[in-house]
Amino acid sequence: MPPTWKSSSWCRWLIAGLVCAAVWPAPAVAQGPSWEALMTAAALALQEARFSEAERSLQAALREAERLAPDGREAGLSLAGLAALSVALGRYAEAAPLGQRGLDLLERAVGPEHPDVAAALQTLGSLSHALGRGAEAEARLRRALAIREKALGPERPEVAESLNALGGFFRAQGRYAEAEPALSRALGITEKALGPDHADIARSLNALAAMYLDQGKYADAERLFQRALAVTETARGRQHPEGARSLAGLASLDDTQGRYAKGQALAERALAIRERALGREHPEVAESVHGLAEIYGHQGKQAEAEPLFRRALAIREKGLGADHPDLAAPLTHLAALSGAQGRHAEAEPLARRALLISEKALGAEHPYLAETLMVLGSLSLRQGRPAEAEPLFRRALAISEKALGSEHPQVARSVAHLAALYRAQGKFAEAEPLYQWAVAVREKALGPNHPDLAESLEAYALLLRQTQREAEGAQLEARARAIRARPPRENP
Repeated sequence: MPPTWKSSSWCRWLIAGLVCAAVWPAPAVAQGPSWEALMTAAALALQEARFSEAERSLQAALREAERLAPDGREAGLSLAGLAALSVALGRYAEAAPLGQRGLDLLERAVGPEHPDVAAALQTLGSLSHALGRGAEAEARLRRALAIREKALGPERPEVAESLNALGGFFRAQGRYAEAEPALSRALGITEKALGPDHADIARSLNALAAMYLDQGKYADAERLFQRALAVTETARGRQHPEGARSLAGLASLDDTQGRYAKGQALAERALAIRERALGREHPEVAESVHGLAEIYGHQGKQAEAEPLFRRALAIREKGLGADHPDLAAPLTHLAALSGAQGRHAEAEPLARRALLISEKALGAEHPYLAETLMVLGSLSLRQGRPAEAEPLFRRALAISEKALGSEHPQVARSVAHLAALYRAQGKFAEAEPLYQWAVAVREKALGPNHPDLAESLEAYALLLRQTQREAEGAQLEARARAIRARPPRENP
């Protein structure tokens, strides 16, 4: 599943930074304790995910700041805080004017290289990221990081937060070689500055774990997600959105590993936390709904999966617009479901819309295009158009292999699709090495008892039988049956 922008965790960091910024020397009118107390109250409310209280405190802080100096630094910081909160709550239309006005005030009040300006820039950069405006997001996030490093030094928690935001952006763009050093550095700074068990460590742990999950580094991802969850639950309790982020990551990991019952329970728990804390229409709720739908789909429970994919699509389309890249994943899954049920006339436009959105927002070689390309290829093959299917499967394979390496499970999926095409065309000599590749990758990446491995073994066995190698085919079929006969909890 493509990564989506998670903003509620960094919002708490940002507001806390704005409170600290209040004591930074600057040529501004000295604020009274009432304004500072209100900003502090907002930060404390955000730490406990009490968003309504945080908003009331920020609005009161803005009123007090405007009473003191309508064009002053305090007003700019208050506006930046309200903008950050609006992004965290998925209210993007409100966030943009608040954030831009706050940035303008701060640049005039304290100058363009002040850490206060970096905080406002990070809010606007995160908003641009959430709205799928990649070039704008990168420019703002890079500028925020540069200001903070220059003004505060390279080892401050504020620098770590900028690195987390920029690393998360790189991850969403599929630029893992840039994402990993940024996210690893952020974790190192945060641990050094705050200690290994501080609540704010969870943000960095979750971000790095999510990238490892994308890359197929499952053991590393699980270790970090588990640590993040333990830190959050100890410091913030079991109902905090940052904990839901860890739970959602662990659910996706269990889904990938074929541990569907465990993954479903974790996904349901993450969804309940997010609905309670953020409301039913928040983008992070859509992420949990989509993750739960994927788990149902992988178990063949299409009747349960389809309405969830449709709900995720509706939330994202309403909140993000019709061309946002986060729409591509539910569109692709709905296309796959419709195609599997023979509703090709419905499926193909959905997949083509998903491809168009992804290509426009992410570029022609982003790894998240591969899934849509495979769905389009499968639809073409089902409708008797193998000549159209082959270049789609080949493109999916080339994209996945370039971005993720030749031993990633997504590569195995692309290889398996291409092998199935060649087998259907009677090109057995071309299909066989691809089946062998898919089996080897899935066994190494997912373990010897994963359902996806059983699927590859069954497909390869069919080819062996078609080429009069009955005994070899029977051996693979027996192994696949043994995998499928294992209780789900035993699938590693």
